Amino acid sequence: MHDLTGFQRDLLYVIAGADQPSGQTVKDEVEKYYSSEINHGRLYPNLDTLVNKELVEKGELDRRTNYYAITETGHERIQERREWEEQYVDF
Repeated sequence: MHDLTGFQRDLLYVIAGADQPSGQTVKDEVEKYYSSEINHGRLYPNLDTLVNKELVEKGELDRRTNYYAITETGHERIQERREWEEQYVDF
């Protein structure tokens, strides 16, 4: 996770919290959090980075729509990140 941008981490968390969301679904969720529009030129290259790092897998729902799903490695990285954060922040 240390080699991801904050935006990439946010995308990973959204994907982890959903059941095979489409790119548009991920975009909509992140836009709610950021309170601003995320353009496709920013979204999809960052999703591809997560796929290339094997944190997310990409599949096809239909000819026009892809889905994204967290991998086991992605789950492990999120868990490691949460454990690291807990050293510094305790709620």
